[in-house]
Amino acid sequence: MNIGIIGTGNMGTILVEAMIDGKAISPSSVIITNRTKAKAMLLKNKYKNIRIAANAVEVAAESDLIFICVKPLQIFKLLDQINPYLSEKKCLISITSPVSTSQIEKKVSCSIVRVIPSITNRALSGVSLTTYGENCSDHWRTEVEKLIAKISVPVSIDEKITRVASDIVSCGPAFFSYLLQSFINAAVKETEIDEETATIFASEMVVGLGELLKQGHYTLPSLQEKVCVKGGITGEGIKVLENEMGNMFEHVFQATHAKFKEDLHKVEVQFSNH
Repeated sequence: MNIGIIGTGNMGTILVEAMIDGKAISPSSVIITNRTKAKAMLLKNKYKNIRIAANAVEVAAESDLIFICVKPLQIFKLLDQINPYLSEKKCLISITSPVSTSQIEKKVSCSIVRVIPSITNRALSGVSLTTYGENCSDHWRTEVEKLIAKISVPVSIDEKITRVASDIVSCGPAFFSYLLQSFINAAVKETEIDEETATIFASEMVVGLGELLKQGHYTLPSLQEKVCVKGGITGEGIKVLENEMGNMFEHVFQATHAKFKEDLHKVEVQFSNH
C-alpha cells in the first residue's frame, strides 16, 4: 500500500515520523509533497527511501491512502486539484477539525476518514480522534484503524464533540506545556533553584504522573488526596490554585469554540458556494 502525505508541516511531519518509527509503514511506501520543498527534504534526509513528489496531484495519483495535512481553508481548492485521481478504491484522510467528512464526500468519490492526531502520537502514545465518512468502505475502516492503532489509541467520536475532544487531545499538550513552563519560571523567580534543574524535576514529575495514571494506581482525585495531607504544605498550594485559577479553563474552552465556530463558517461558505 502506498501512503501519500500532502503537507509536511508540524503535524504532517509528526505523522510520517510516528508511522515509520512505529513500524506502521515503511519509508519506501511513502510519497510526500509540501509547498516549501525544504520541509519535505528534512524528512527525505531522515528516511532515505521516502519519495518526494512535485505536487499534490502526483501524490494522489500514486497513492492508495492519502493524508491531507493542510490548513482548513486550503482543502476545498486542493480537493478540486486531486479529485480526478481519487478512485473509489482509494481513501482520503483529513486531519483538520473544521472540515467534516460529509463535506468532503460531496466533492470526491473515494472513502473518507477524518483523523485528528496529537503531538503525543510522536511517542506512539496518546489518542487519535477518528470519524468515518458515511460511504467509507469496510476495507478502509479496518486498514485505517490498524494503521492509527500503531501510533496511538484510535477513538471514534461523535461530530458534536469534535472541538472539545480536539481541545483535550490535540491542544491539551500545548496548554499544559505552557502551564508547566509557568510553574518552572515561578520556581526560578521565587527560590534559589536554577532553570535547568527545575526543568528536569518538573519534566520527570509529569512523566511519573502520567505513568501513575496509565498504570491505574490512582485516579486524578485520589492522587490529589494522597499527596495533599490535611494541614500540610501541598494543601496550602492547592488553596492558592483554587483561589487564583477561577474560571480559567472555562474561558479557554469558550475561546477555542469561538474560533472553531468562525472557522466552520468560513469552510461552510467555501463548500456551499460551489
